[in-house]
Amino acid sequence: MNDIDHRVLGNKLDLFHQQEEGAGMVFWHPRGWELYRVLEEFIRARMRRAGFREIRTPQLLARSLWEKSGHWEKFGAAMYSLADAEEGRALCLKPMSCPCHVQVFNQRVRSYRELPVRYSEFGACHRDEPSGSLEGLKRTRAFVQDDAHVFCAHAHIEAEVARFCALLRGVYADLGFPSFKVALATRPVQRAGSDEVWDRAEAALAQAARAAGLEFEVLEGEGAFYGPKLEFHLTDSRERNWQCGTIQLDFVLPERLDAEFVNERNERERSVMIHHAVLGSMERFIAMLLEHHEGWLPLWLAPEQIVVATISDANVDYAQEAMQMLDDAGLRAVLDARPERLEKKIVDAREKQVPILVALGSRDQRDRTISIRMRDGQQQTLPIADGVEQLRAASLPPPNLNDALLRRSPNDAASPASART
Repeated sequence: MNDIDHRVLGNKLDLFHQQEEGAGMVFWHPRGWELYRVLEEFIRARMRRAGFREIRTPQLLARSLWEKSGHWEKFGAAMYSLADAEEGRALCLKPMSCPCHVQVFNQRVRSYRELPVRYSEFGACHRDEPSGSLEGLKRTRAFVQDDAHVFCAHAHIEAEVARFCALLRGVYADLGFPSFKVALATRPVQRAGSDEVWDRAEAALAQAARAAGLEFEVLEGEGAFYGPKLEFHLTDSRERNWQCGTIQLDFVLPERLDAEFVNERNERERSVMIHHAVLGSMERFIAMLLEHHEGWLPLWLAPEQIVVATISDANVDYAQEAMQMLDDAGLRAVLDARPERLEKKIVDAREKQVPILVALGSRDQRDRTISIRMRDGQQQTLPIADGVEQLRAASLPPPNLNDALLRRSPNDAASPASART
């Protein structure tokens, strides 16, 4: 493994580890879990702006649900199952969240006036992947999908795809991927639903993609078993392509799981279901981010943004005060008050790839200043309040250029033209 392999970086930066007793699982260390949570909160905020409401669904469900949805037939060999001795039925750990989201939608009769209904979930999933295919965070047996589903009418499809494309563009740009390629994956050999259903779904998704301003290539036979999908491929700093986000148009699961609403004619009508993911898998996307940035994550995303380094023991109290101010400002700082030379502390901070070092000596304590050293070597000394504010402003995630679209009200997607990007 080379030194920018995410597994090497995970060890060097003390982010995570894996071991034989939990093959395909991840032990997140404090620094790694901080990174995970920052990314999760970033996506959560963007999903909320886009009109999605977050839910949480069970890990363990009766196999009968997966049989009804078709997942057991498709993925049964990779699903973890066990017998419920007391109730005498088989149970499965969920490999994905979509049937669970249908259960939430189905809990009451829905009116067409409520649509689109948008749910999101950081869904913990398990799949029994072959041991030979496991590869650090890129392929695991336990992973979390930034899963989302929209329940809507046919008239909403174009606007909902455009809305999600706007979300994807903003998120990817903020994470260092300003451009991407798109593919339309069509019906696979093993699939559910009739050819007529697939004809309608493929035509509708292709039209929605064009309306959203996307150019795409066609991947014959690569769709999900229940519907066609748009795949978003990012290119990293080493010119490798990563398939990340997806939009999947599904007419099959609503039929199998009875997802419906009452239309304007007071008749029951099957819902359309759109499956979304921005990142795909949290674990795999973190692997990609680490390798793309070679461990030097953007300041807003770095698990530890600042090392506060004392020059002598006499500066520890002032350093603690600075730490409190940084924490109050929402910055992720760690204190290095070891009895080491400042040069050693600078080297160690760079080794952990912390973007900023704040040095505090007797002069800083006397004048109530902080000395800021950036990753590129730039240095400046500022009054402590001004310095903290400057660091706070520099640490904010980039502004989302698509906020005007994403902050529209949750049920306003019926006009496709208004949502085009």
